[in-house]
Amino acid sequence: MPPPKAGSDFAELSRRVRAAGLMRGRSRYYALRFALVGAVFAASWAGFVLIGDTWLQMFTAVFLALVSAQVALLGHDLAHRQVFRSRTMSERVGWFTGNLANGMGYGWWTEKHNRHHANPNHEDLDPDVSPGLFVWSQRQARAAQGMSRFFVKYEAQLFFPALLFEGFNLNWSGIRSVLKPGLRHRGVEAALLAVHLAAYLSAVFLVLSPGRAIVFILVHKAVWGLYMGSVFAPNHKGMPTLVGETELDYLRKQVLTSRNVKGGWLTDVALGGLNYQIEHHLFPGMPSVHLGRAQPIVREFCAEKGIPYTETGLIQSWREALTQLHRNGEPLRHPLRSG
Repeated sequence: MPPPKAGSDFAELSRRVRAAGLMRGRSRYYALRFALVGAVFAASWAGFVLIGDTWLQMFTAVFLALVSAQVALLGHDLAHRQVFRSRTMSERVGWFTGNLANGMGYGWWTEKHNRHHANPNHEDLDPDVSPGLFVWSQRQARAAQGMSRFFVKYEAQLFFPALLFEGFNLNWSGIRSVLKPGLRHRGVEAALLAVHLAAYLSAVFLVLSPGRAIVFILVHKAVWGLYMGSVFAPNHKGMPTLVGETELDYLRKQVLTSRNVKGGWLTDVALGGLNYQIEHHLFPGMPSVHLGRAQPIVREFCAEKGIPYTETGLIQSWREALTQLHRNGEPLRHPLRSG
């Protein structure tokens, strides 16, 4: 993506944000956050071993899913080089948070996520709104084929239940990424995914009986996927989608397709700072801890320029996303009415 022009609206906003010191690194913050999340992650698995073979471990599975999501959110910040400016260091630590800790391919996800940032909600260029089991516009719904047509009809009702499988999908996508050529550091990523899989399955099946082990894995991955999907869904789902060539500049393209989620410190922690999605998309390299301080600057600037700035509560963000999904299926539920 070419850099915004020096005299553009975004350049003016960027000067204000940089003058506030919000693009500077926060090494101490990330050192503390990594230490806390890493300690809880290690303690959770140690507690799993100590608790032993009991159905109470299903509560451990839920807790581990929440911790796994926090590890993944650290991987997100690494991918944007918010933690380290060095690509090499970001990748190496990212392999730990992704491949080794969660069985999630860091290289595959980073490449996909960067394409999303370059063209958010663009139906032809953003992989996050590519049609699949679900679609993200009525245009995509009309082109749906096969079994997808059934899911599209009722995708609003099926969206959150489908997120229960997202954890497995993330793991499988990481495996697929190393099975074909083209991935940078393919061998390293494959080896770390193999270590994760072996360690994860060994721990679960050595501590738990086979039946409990299988249920544990299902609960852990289902809650992890639901959590991850619930964090990312409010950011863009239900916001305008783009097609073809667009005359929108960088500032407007990022703001108009993104939604912020209001809340206090708990929302900030639970969503890893991604509740400030507009600010994050405008300044992806900004440490997530600074996004809340950038918000009033960006909101005021958008008001000056007459740019709509979308901000809702968490429940309302889900409601808006589901409303749009329901609207997407209208051409298939009522073809004569919508045609």
